[in-house]
Amino acid sequence: MDGSMEIEFKKPQLEDKEIISHYFRTYASRSCDRTFINGYLWARFYHAGWAIVEDTLVFRDIVDGEWSYSYPAGTKENVKKALLAMEEYTDVQGHELYLHGVTREFEAELNELFPGKYQVEYDRDLADYVYESEKLALLSGKKLHGKRNHVNKFKTTYPDWSYERLTRENREECFQMALLWREENGCNDDEEKNDEMCVALNALRLFEELDAVGGVLRVGGKIVAFTIGEPINEDTFVVHIEKALAEYEGAYTMINQQFVQHECMGYLYVNREDDAGVEGLRKAKLSYKPAFLVEKGRAAIRRQEAASIE
Repeated sequence: MDGSMEIEFKKPQLEDKEIISHYFRTYASRSCDRTFINGYLWARFYHAGWAIVEDTLVFRDIVDGEWSYSYPAGTKENVKKALLAMEEYTDVQGHELYLHGVTREFEAELNELFPGKYQVEYDRDLADYVYESEKLALLSGKKLHGKRNHVNKFKTTYPDWSYERLTRENREECFQMALLWREENGCNDDEEKNDEMCVALNALRLFEELDAVGGVLRVGGKIVAFTIGEPINEDTFVVHIEKALAEYEGAYTMINQQFVQHECMGYLYVNREDDAGVEGLRKAKLSYKPAFLVEKGRAAIRRQEAASIE
């Protein structure tokens, strides 16, 4: 493609929300990667930029110390054009073309467009957990009996609990609870936790501008948990952030259920993102019995193909 070397990646800004969200909505996926909120709020930590390449949306990030590109969001025809342009671009830039966030659906399309050209390696740590909304709301059945017990115990222990939607009026209280959570969880000594908390605080600060949906749990009038998410597509809602104070036993289970009951019942599924390879988080996410995982991997041109291109 002539001019492909002129691809310019720019840091996502709030004013880019409309165009980025347009591509993600039009070429939908159940992957939590395909949301403006994640792309925008995590941009500074991954040196992320975005560009429109052959009428597809592409993000560029640093993954494991190397430049990596999101699978283009666009029509199949334009995805093919974009990938050819990106091959030329990365060749001129002097690095290999790596594609991250490649789902099974994207891999199938990739193989259809370029049979045998790309190899995809999946990373279990990056797989999104997707649940049926109704099951999270009702916690019905034997497999979720323990979760129902946690909710019932919470309601008995804290009869003065209440749920409400995140609003401009209660945002500052959530902010203060988040700061307390950061202090109690040693975020200043853990870079990953600190990054995550920065994202949570910015999500609270900008939740209206981001069109985010949030839920708040109170006990005795005090905020003890909050959560923030957004729709990914017509049938799936994603929960980006969930924080609860440890001293209130069962608060995580309670905010999870209440948020789904009040905000997610218009969606068939709820995506609760990945476990990042954290054993305790994996155990917790599996305990809610996901309907399926959105597997994600990294694609690269097979060595023999790369050699023939050179």
